[in-house]
Amino acid sequence: MLIPDITAKRAELAPARRAFRDLVNGKTLTYAELDAYACRAAGLMRERGIVQGSHVSILCRNRIEFFEILFACAKLGAVLVPLNWRMPAAELQPLVSEAEPAILFYGEEDAAVAAELGMDGMTSIALDAEDGYASMRDGAEVVKGRPLWPADETWYFLYTSGTTGKPKAVIQTYGMAIANYVNIRQAMSIADDTTLNYLPLFHTAGINLVTLPTLIEGGENLVLPGFDLEKVIELLLEGTLDTFFAVPAVYQQISLHPSFEQMNLSRIRNWGCGGAPMPDELIVKYLERGARVCNGMGMTETGPTVFIMDPAMCEHKIGSVGKPQVLSAVRLVDGDGNDADEGELWFAGPGITPGYWNNDAATAESFAEDGWLRSGDIGRRDEDGFYYIVGRIKDMYISGGENVYPAEVENMLAEHPDILEAAVVAIPDERWGEVGCAYLMPRPGHDIPDDETITRYCRDNLAPYKVPKRYVTVEDFPRTAAGKIQKHLLDTDV
Repeated sequence: MLIPDITAKRAELAPARRAFRDLVNGKTLTYAELDAYACRAAGLMRERGIVQGSHVSILCRNRIEFFEILFACAKLGAVLVPLNWRMPAAELQPLVSEAEPAILFYGEEDAAVAAELGMDGMTSIALDAEDGYASMRDGAEVVKGRPLWPADETWYFLYTSGTTGKPKAVIQTYGMAIANYVNIRQAMSIADDTTLNYLPLFHTAGINLVTLPTLIEGGENLVLPGFDLEKVIELLLEGTLDTFFAVPAVYQQISLHPSFEQMNLSRIRNWGCGGAPMPDELIVKYLERGARVCNGMGMTETGPTVFIMDPAMCEHKIGSVGKPQVLSAVRLVDGDGNDADEGELWFAGPGITPGYWNNDAATAESFAEDGWLRSGDIGRRDEDGFYYIVGRIKDMYISGGENVYPAEVENMLAEHPDILEAAVVAIPDERWGEVGCAYLMPRPGHDIPDDETITRYCRDNLAPYKVPKRYVTVEDFPRTAAGKIQKHLLDTDV
């Protein structure tokens, strides 16, 4: 399958429609301007030796220029390699050395790290310098590039979080972008919506939830360098947005704002959540304010959208991630490899990555022999066909011969009036083999009750073998860019 040049088509269909507005500097870009700048950025890169298959790295916070360069890569057939600005140079250097980019674009905030990433044959271009990217781009020739893009060709890489070792570069293709757009478009009816781009661009949510689908659809993206609570609250109160996507940690912060209890959030049509499980109690809080927050589920490897909850059912199926979207095939597979109503989630369809770049071993490990992608997540399906995420296989532990999935325990703990968030990990136990240790983050202005009180609360709501045997109070959790708690960094020796 061949995919037409997306910015060229949008410039043809609606040249004057606004594609981007930067909420910090006020810069705007129409679809005609986006395409024109992408053509000149392609010219700039071609002048510096970029050809089909070349790697181009970028290290920056959220900004419009990222997408100019992303589409310029598509016009040339080059591969964009976004780098995680939260990582120090020492962690980024092995990734850069392996990817061997010919160009590194970088923002002002990350100039010091960029300076440490130099390597032979790589050109560094500052996005903010007076004689940097914009000046070079404007002086470059117009390169319209390829009018058609092969669906199976690599467009960009997204690195995994690296919680179990060196980050892996997940291949993202043009076809995956279109499949994600179709899945999002069906589930959320984004039309020509206005949405907000603020989640990190080195993560799938920053690019795909829902900025790229909005660009393909012809809507407008408002851009913030990162999450700014007060600015987001302002946008929500104004009703500026039609679609809002966030991770649970962001929804939690919004719910704690002093103005939240007086908010009417019904003016925003689409509310999406992903990256980590959203506690049931938090979903109810937003329902009370008129917001039907739809849990979704996917992976970097799935483009990412697989599941999104139906807004009409979110208050009746609280905690569900919905049903597989139109271009997503899903299986639940038990330990014997048979289909079941509860088991590991396996995925297939046009939104699935072909694998990990330069890592055949990891690719082979992640895919079954018949091509299905193993997720590592345990899910279940109810009698109406709605799916729920039970937990990660690697998080599960066995206590007294019984399987315990921490997500269930964490969700229950988060319903306690004094607990904002919980993380449960396994610790050794002489009698039961393994038991749970619950790390508890208090709500602002509250204290975590004593162990006896929390244990009694757990026993009232859980089977005895699921009740944690130890409780630790924390001020906050170590997190990934998607807001997921990094459990491997919690101190289980406390």
